[in-house]
Amino acid sequence: MFSSKKPKIEQPMTPEEFSRFNDKKIADAEIERFHVKTDSAEIVKYDKRKKILSIVLGVCLAVMLLLFIISMLLTQWGDLIISVDSPAVKKGIVISEDPEFKTYGAKLSATQVKDVTNITYSWLPQDLDTSANGSHNGKNYVAYTFYCKNNGQVTLDYEAYLEVTGVAKSADEAVRVMVYKNGEPAIYGKASYNDRTTAETDCTMFESDTKVMTTVTEGFEVDQVDKYTIVIWAEGNDPECIDDIRGGHVRMRMLFEVLDDETDPTHFGAHVFN
Repeated sequence: MFSSKKPKIEQPMTPEEFSRFNDKKIADAEIERFHVKTDSAEIVKYDKRKKILSIVLGVCLAVMLLLFIISMLLTQWGDLIISVDSPAVKKGIVISEDPEFKTYGAKLSATQVKDVTNITYSWLPQDLDTSANGSHNGKNYVAYTFYCKNNGQVTLDYEAYLEVTGVAKSADEAVRVMVYKNGEPAIYGKASYNDRTTAETDCTMFESDTKVMTTVTEGFEVDQVDKYTIVIWAEGNDPECIDDIRGGHVRMRMLFEVLDDETDPTHFGAHVFN
């Protein structure tokens, strides 16, 4: 039985249709090639951005590492640094924890005391200047003994001053610093909080807001040695020793310099308890 439908006969493409077909193929090829070029350019840009980001990230990490190392060094150096400046080093001033100067240098560091609470002078041992060399801290005070020597070739004059280099929570308002020089002690503290021209009753006033004291040695002969002991504590009898300073800290540095010009010697010695 025959179907009534006639088979579909493919009609040949007209010249216009053929032309449009070729144009489309060419256009598709151009589009494809354009996309490849675009993708390649984007990949190059991405790689450049990735490299720049990697460099920036590396620099940031390096800076953070450096800051961390500096922070660690500061922590390890402690609350008290003893230094000799470069001109004094060149003229032969050296410092050491050893009275025999078997080892010496231009910088020393006392060991920190953490989690301190206030005490008072009468609680301190009486042999702080003679009991030990180097760091010999107590539970609530810093104690550090060291020596300064003229290791040069000529007699000279030198100055040493103790300064506050860092404070948190105004802890320096209640701090006391006792400095022994060749066995002679002197105690220093900040001026009264209510009257900045008046010293507290138990100490000699700081020379300035940040300078604790200054001492001058004239005619410091070759091989001569000066002995120092520095003791630092929070004085419980100070009116500024209040809860507000809890968790604070005080950092100090003692710097030695050679005096080239004529200088009137600073009298060393101040208020000391009997």
